[in-house]
Amino acid sequence: MTSTLLTGISELWTLDPALDDPARPGQVTEEQVLREAALVIEDGRVAWTGPAPQAPSADEREDLGGRAVLPGWVDSHSHLVFDGDRAAEFEARIAGQAYAAGGIGVTTSATREASDERLRDLVRARLAEAAAGGTTTMETKTGYGLTVADEARAARLLAALAADGELDEVTFLGAHLVPSEYDGQDGRPGAEEYVDLVAGEMLEAVAEHVRWIDVFCEEGAFDPARSERVLRAGAAAGLGLRVHGNQLGRSGGVALAAALGAASVDHLNHLAPEDVEALAATAARPVAPADAAALSADGAGAERAAGRVSGLLAVDTGPTVATVLPACDLSTRAPLAPARELLDAGAALAIASNCNPGTSYTSSMSFCVATAVLQMHLSLAEAVRAATRGGALALRRSDVGHFGTGARADLHVLDAPAAIHLAYRPGMPLTHQVRRRGERIS
Repeated sequence: MTSTLLTGISELWTLDPALDDPARPGQVTEEQVLREAALVIEDGRVAWTGPAPQAPSADEREDLGGRAVLPGWVDSHSHLVFDGDRAAEFEARIAGQAYAAGGIGVTTSATREASDERLRDLVRARLAEAAAGGTTTMETKTGYGLTVADEARAARLLAALAADGELDEVTFLGAHLVPSEYDGQDGRPGAEEYVDLVAGEMLEAVAEHVRWIDVFCEEGAFDPARSERVLRAGAAAGLGLRVHGNQLGRSGGVALAAALGAASVDHLNHLAPEDVEALAATAARPVAPADAAALSADGAGAERAAGRVSGLLAVDTGPTVATVLPACDLSTRAPLAPARELLDAGAALAIASNCNPGTSYTSSMSFCVATAVLQMHLSLAEAVRAATRGGALALRRSDVGHFGTGARADLHVLDAPAAIHLAYRPGMPLTHQVRRRGERIS
């Protein structure tokens, strides 16, 4: 076993779950941020953290020169499998045109035409961009194919990247938009027939490759009844549930996600008090370890059950995490999701990038964290926790987002003495070094 001692850490955000304060759920305690600290990595996992003078010996040693170290960002919401460009749509939107869900169809056409090799290269390039900014755990979705063949192709591509350790979580989003060939005009099938397809043949084609199913529960996409059909079919297939909800209005997505025990509901720009209360009411739902038998039935199942990927929690237990997408809110000029109100009510909170070609073409989690602090009125500690531990909870992972003993050694080393520089110097290139499973990747 090879060990590496990292010293010269001015500020070490361990966010160690063992040091959580039960009286302050979701908050960062003083004990979870160490000063003048050190960290030992052994075989890709965290073996020790503590004061630098007490550090044990190791095979190798590296001085980080007085820099702050965070767990790598955990980005629980992205859409990386696409081709094409929607810059013209973005330009029109910032000139005053309202955002609507239909722009997804533009990307769908370009993605269907792309070769497997091109899509794989595009996804890998986007993963590398995210890693360069400190993201070490990433979820991404299908959803720009919207035929059985194209959704299955995307799912296989992503599952292969996950098997190779380049990606962490894969989600099926066949219910992203009703494609034009199901518009119900001139004898063509309609939305009900498309939902039948998604919940039937399409789901069967992708289920072995994915861990999650998602739906865009929104006006112009899928109403709550159709969304529920899709989600229940996914749950019956053993998949965890995720929901895009309440982005364009009070779509019913929040209520549906909470009622069905979804792991996450994302966007949340339009919430009434009862929506906030519904999410807060799920916060006490306990998580549980994933069952090995269930893992062997999902996409990367045999490999995960054999132990290559540890730290997975059951997809059908735990809270419905309120996932806010600050970059998307800015890009669409939407009302900012009420992250402050959600936290104050006791909801579990995550921050994610929503990297996609139409409404949030960035994977910079540092930008999202800075925006959450400067515009959503979160403290730095609250934002950092939401972008690490919060994202991990939304993905039902216990092995990432923190530096507890045995956690995956995913490090984001800042070119700054303190993490507050993320908000103090917004937009600056503050990532000095990134490690994933202990290996330097940026």
